[in-house]
Amino acid sequence: MTQDYVPVLLHVIVAVGFATVTLGLNFLLGRRGRRSATKDAPYECGVIPQTGQQPRFSVKFYLVAMLFILFDIEIVFMYPWAVTFTKMVAHHGQIILGSMFLFVSVLLFAYIYAIKKGALDWSR
Repeated sequence: MTQDYVPVLLHVIVAVGFATVTLGLNFLLGRRGRRSATKDAPYECGVIPQTGQQPRFSVKFYLVAMLFILFDIEIVFMYPWAVTFTKMVAHHGQIILGSMFLFVSVLLFAYIYAIKKGALDWSR
């Protein structure tokens, strides 16, 4: 039983050892540069970075992003179902079709709810 974990332990030892040796060599052999305010400032593609408060994003952006992810993940769940549909129909045809119809109807109601709440209306 413990022989099964020997490769994992060896992998962890090699990973930690590699990280330790790499950081140690960097510390010992690396060039030490002089720090200054100019070197420590973030580089913004040649543009002088602006200090101060950044503009706030509208909550609408995050709402649309969450809705996109939600509906995108649902499509990912539908793809394997569609690929294996012909194999599943032979055994459980009505149940498989009914469950997907229920799944799509829940998605449709969620989409209608999002539209009625104005989640996709950019003018507001």
